[in-house]
Amino acid sequence: MWGKVRKAGDRVAHALRTETKAGEGKRPHNLFEAAAAYVTASAEDDQERADEAAGWVSPEALSFGVNELAGRAVVALARERGESPRTVARELLGLPAE
Repeated sequence: MWGKVRKAGDRVAHALRTETKAGEGKRPHNLFEAAAAYVTASAEDDQERADEAAGWVSPEALSFGVNELAGRAVVALARERGESPRTVARELLGLPAE
């Protein structure tokens, strides 16, 4: 049983791990840097930068980072507006109020 837990943990750790490209002496990008760069490039309709940022981490890590960024952004905007995160999220997506 512990072997299965360990394997699952290894898969999660591998998905969150970042690596430098061969020959680069720079520190690797983390998943939050990748998510921020990916989202801002997408918002600015810059596909080249979005593709570059998507290559910094695994697809799973990028997805996690984008989801985390979205959640934090909705909470921050809700606090700023004095509204609930649910109201803000629905408004941002153009959904009717409940």
